[in-house]
Order: sequence, then structure tokens, then C-alpha cells
Amino acid sequence: MLQLIYISTARPGIGLADVQNILAASRRNNAAHRVSGLLVFNGKRFLQALEGDESAVEAAFARITADDRHRAIVTLSRRAITTREFGDWAMASCGDVDSDQTAMIETIDALVASVPDANTRETFRSFSRIARAA
Repeated sequence: MLQLIYISTARPGIGLADVQNILAASRRNNAAHRVSGLLVFNGKRFLQALEGDESAVEAAFARITADDRHRAIVTLSRRAITTREFGDWAMASCGDVDSDQTAMIETIDALVASVPDANTRETFRSFSRIARAA
């Protein structure tokens, strides 16, 4: 099984409706291909973990890299895992352009609390603490 984590910058002007559309498409596609993970948006950047069969994760990532709503995509981690660290979520999510920072931090901390890999857990915890203007 493959786990891939990336960060990207959102296209300027992206709004809540765009994020909701991304999330809906992610959940639909991921459920069909047994890809799970977590998607976080802080108003400027996306951070996402994808987990599943290698070919399914690579196909999902190819769709993401072709999506013009993402710019400057950087792969932070790509590693083999034996069990899903983010559970069987089709795509859990946190954050939208109207969320307050404290609520986002608390939600992310709760979502990643059981992730066994400390680096993965801290990647998401740190991201939630970065100010939107960053």
C-alpha cells in the first residue's frame, strides 16, 4: 500500500464552493478506488494524504496534478505502508475559507491523534498552525 502526502498552493480566488467541489469529487473517486486520506485547506494551501493501492494513489495524484485549482505541487512524502494510517475515510477534511484557526487546530489534532507515524502526524499538526497569510 502507498501513502503519498503533498502540499499545493490554491489558484488565486479559490473559494469555499471550489473546495467543496474538490472534496465531493475526492470522496466519490476515492471511494470507488479504495483510496483514503485527509484533505486540509487553510485558505491558501492544500495539504493532503492519500493512501491505498499504489496504482490507485498514483492515478488520484495524477488527477490532482492536472487540476488547475492547484499550483506549485510538492510531494512531501511517498512511502510504503502496511495498514492505513488515516483509517478507511474516503476523504476526511478540515478547513475552509471561513474556519477559525483555533477550531482548525483542534480538529486536525483530533483527526491525526491516532496516526502512528510521528512525522506524518506532525506535518498535519504544523500545517494547521500556520497562519493563513503565510
